[in-house]
Amino acid sequence: MHLELRTLDSLLEITDQLVRDLRGLRFGPPVTYVYNPLTYAQAPYRRYLERSGRGKGRVILLGMNPGPWGMAQTGVPCGEVGAVRDWLCIDEPVGKPAAEHPKRPVLGLACSRSEVSGARIWSWARQHFHTPQRFFRRFFVANYCPLTFLEASGRNRTPDKLPAAERQPLFEACDRALRRTVEVLQPAYVIGVGVFAERRTREALDGLDVAISRILHPSPANPAANQGWSAKATAELAACGIRLDGSG
Repeated sequence: MHLELRTLDSLLEITDQLVRDLRGLRFGPPVTYVYNPLTYAQAPYRRYLERSGRGKGRVILLGMNPGPWGMAQTGVPCGEVGAVRDWLCIDEPVGKPAAEHPKRPVLGLACSRSEVSGARIWSWARQHFHTPQRFFRRFFVANYCPLTFLEASGRNRTPDKLPAAERQPLFEACDRALRRTVEVLQPAYVIGVGVFAERRTREALDGLDVAISRILHPSPANPAANQGWSAKATAELAACGIRLDGSG
């Protein structure tokens, strides 16, 4: 129990440091709003870490960054509202970002929109493990970058589309946080959810003894994900040596 509490404390310290590192960064047009759910949704994020972040030797599934209808609403990585509320049973209050896009309000669990990517990931977890407790014995879900970037139109802008001068300090901070997270959790694998997450993982974890690979990104913008994403992700994990029957 003491080891688990130390692990949780370490993850919270990493989170606090990442928030400090990102606080002074500025992003210009076309980005007009930046949300950091690690600040205004810290209560559900802490609850998520309490339930999921204590085991070592697992598999980290690493996403890119929060979508406006996912973690930006719930504070939980890949946190589609229905999955967070009904399966993970996390219902801590969510506040508001300092500046809020009128077309992308943060409503917490009252949000009626569903983030497809997050819904697919957590539905896959529920399909194979049935309970969050069983899933978290094998997996930990995280995001590489905790920020949501919104354009004036309300369009979501992903970190890879930022100008190089903005990307560099952002990626340096996120790389440090990811590397420290891996040092604390000591996972057997880090699996990028999509090409970007895998690429950043390889950069951030250079020199560490951990297996790195990727699975297909579940976004509906990815045509290959719209036909049996769950089965494809399971097959890709098996190809890495990660079997869901407990043998890998």
